[in-house]
Amino acid sequence: QVELVESGGGLAQPGGSLRLSCAASGFTFSNYAMTWARQAPGKGLEWVSAISSDGRDTYYAESVKGRFTATRDNAENTVYLQMNSLKPEDTALYSCGTGWGLDSGYWGQGTQVTVSS
Repeated sequence: QVELVESGGGLAQPGGSLRLSCAASGFTFSNYAMTWARQAPGKGLEWVSAISSDGRDTYYAESVKGRFTATRDNAENTVYLQMNSLKPEDTALYSCGTGWGLDSGYWGQGTQVTVSS
């Protein structure tokens, strides 16, 4: 069965960095675009980034453009989200999913990111 497991979240100071990972199994990872989304307390799910199946094309929400970078390693069935210059408003539960957007078929349980001094 499809499984997506995120890791790498935690507490970061404003201006700091974190690198999230999403390990995939149960499907042919290299055939799928992958999406990152986040949900802040009391808010809806927000699309953050998407990366094409071969990793050549990436897309970002305006709120994270220039600060976050999505990459993937198809040999390791893993997608990453490098988050730099973190802001308190980046605090959220971050999840990865298959496909390009919020209507992706499968989602992981998420990893919590908290940005606070």
